[in-house]
Amino acid sequence: MSQNRKDKIELSDQEWRKKLTPEQYKILRRKGTERPFTNEMKGLGEGSFVCAGCGNPLFVSETKFDSGCGWPSFYQAMDSDCIDTAEDNSHFMKRIEVLCAKCDGHLGHVFPDGPKPTGLRYCINGLAIDFVEQEDTE
Repeated sequence: MSQNRKDKIELSDQEWRKKLTPEQYKILRRKGTERPFTNEMKGLGEGSFVCAGCGNPLFVSETKFDSGCGWPSFYQAMDSDCIDTAEDNSHFMKRIEVLCAKCDGHLGHVFPDGPKPTGLRYCINGLAIDFVEQEDTE
């Protein structure tokens, strides 16, 4: 599912402040980072992870793994069109930032040190995503 321009969510700064908690606003809109080991989102079961800002589906639980870094980690996005990436040279580091393709919210960073099959580690702020439990279809 490709995100096209008409699907983009564009809110004013004031609207984002009303919609998000102060912590979520700092991360999603101001490119902040939560402290490690404060919100790893462990033991949630089967489901998906969506952007806390707009509900855009981002990752599925099958791709989540314990990387030991202190943030929720995934080796693959749900769909190549659900996220965007950008070069991030802040803090005297060279990293690849991960953004929600629908609202441009800052999610975290992606690193080339993840497990197979992709070799990627999407290191995502727990406050930037919400878990949606898979409904039992039986």
